Amino acid sequence: MTSRELVLDIFNHALKTVSPENLIAQGVRRKGKNLQIQDVSYSLPPAGHLHICGSGKASARMAPALETLLKDCLAGGVVVTNEEAYESTKLTCLTGSHPVPTEKSLYAAEILMDYLQHLKEQDLCIYLLSGGSSALVEKPMPPVTLAEFQAASSLLLKSGMRIAEMNTVRKHLSAVKGGRLGALCPARMVVLVISDVIGDDLQTIASAPLYKDLTTYGDARILLERYDLWRQVPDSVRFVIEQGCAGEIAETVKDVPVHIHHHLLGSNTLFLEAARERAKEQGLTAHIMTSSLYGEANEVAKVLLALAREIDRTGNPFSAPVCLLFGGETTVTVRGDGRGGRNQQLCLAALAESGFPSHFTLLSAGSDGIDGNSDAAGAIVDCQTLGRMNKLGLNPDTYLQKNDAYHFFRQTGDLLLTGPTGTNVMDMQILYIKE
Repeated sequence: MTSRELVLDIFNHALKTVSPENLIAQGVRRKGKNLQIQDVSYSLPPAGHLHICGSGKASARMAPALETLLKDCLAGGVVVTNEEAYESTKLTCLTGSHPVPTEKSLYAAEILMDYLQHLKEQDLCIYLLSGGSSALVEKPMPPVTLAEFQAASSLLLKSGMRIAEMNTVRKHLSAVKGGRLGALCPARMVVLVISDVIGDDLQTIASAPLYKDLTTYGDARILLERYDLWRQVPDSVRFVIEQGCAGEIAETVKDVPVHIHHHLLGSNTLFLEAARERAKEQGLTAHIMTSSLYGEANEVAKVLLALAREIDRTGNPFSAPVCLLFGGETTVTVRGDGRGGRNQQLCLAALAESGFPSHFTLLSAGSDGIDGNSDAAGAIVDCQTLGRMNKLGLNPDTYLQKNDAYHFFRQTGDLLLTGPTGTNVMDMQILYIKE
């Protein structure tokens, strides 16, 4: 295999490992009248009292696997995803919108809220939660309208905020986030989680619809001011936050409801471990450097290349050939009107660095298959990219300034196009340094 083929093989294998179907198969077992989830056993209720609900990019693929396991005692449920709804005789399958909510997201929220609040204490609801739910299911806090919420969401997405910061703001503008959705449901709930945030913090994943939230309206205001958005967001957004700060609007839920239990099935760490094992199977030395990569994509690219050059020049801290694995989620402060995302931006920024070595191969891609405002998961760059770039006379800096990495890599043929994967465990960077 070429270096490019090796790197692509490692990524694709890891992606299959964290597929929702595989995560359900690995983490959930049925044993007679009990459901074994990891190391915890739950008694199944009588027929007619078991429900499956969920929201997020992975829910549409988690649900069929779980429905097959439990179909004989399943009463019904509601699942919201960003993909085409799958066929089910028991579950209502809806699609919301991502990354900015639309009327579909509001409709999905209304249906889901109504279903959950009409469950009974003797019921058991298994909730499938994954990244993307923050936009797929939404009900703005009055008097914020959908259009005003959309405007605020777009500002947040372009600001360079980290996901935890962004969700702090969103939780305080929503009737379903920050534990508010879980507070509606009287039934026992078991939440199966696929994490898309650094550190797997349940207060951040999907904006914590069923968990506690220790952030405050005051925190939301501080963040909007820090990123110079306080005067840019609609008046209604400022009104809600000011009312919340004054105690006129109830805070988000501060304690985990005793009837709700969470289990983490998938994470970026699992994604990276699968990549490392695949690299070893291919005869490569591989090291997981971090699952907590964050910061501006342009700057992160410089750090990755600096590390790779040190290895190449001195053999420290590892000797080449070696495969370095990184995971997490970088950010991009959008100033141009181009197309792309953080992973494509990172690869382009690396390519723009003076003297990108021809024996380096760098892949950066999102596990969900969607990078920013594009249909690509990310990109891959190597000596082939350099050759095509020079032949076409392309200047990486020009495209970086416009945040238009997508059109750069479309010309060089280096976009990574997976299509929506149905999972979401953040991003992966693979940096292979050949001898």
